[in-house]
Amino acid sequence: MELIKITNANYIKDYIIHFKFNNGIEKDVNLESELWGEVFEPLKDVNFFKNFKLNSWTIEWENGADFSPEFLLEKIKD
Repeated sequence: MELIKITNANYIKDYIIHFKFNNGIEKDVNLESELWGEVFEPLKDVNFFKNFKLNSWTIEWENGADFSPEFLLEKIKD
C-alpha cells in the first residue's frame, strides 16, 4: 500500500486550501475548525495561514505546524 502524500496545495481563501493527493483525489479543505492548540494558534492569522510550504509529504508552516496527509484526506471524506 502506497503512503498518502500531498502532491500539490494551493491557498483558496480564508482557511481553505485546495489539496491534490498522490492517489488522485483533489478537493478543497476548510481547516478553520482545526486551528486550536499552541502550535496552530498563530495560523488563526490568515496572513500567516496562507504562507505554508509543501514538503515531501504534506504542508507545513514556518512555526512547525503541519497536518498529516491522512488527516486531511479524512477531512475530505467528512
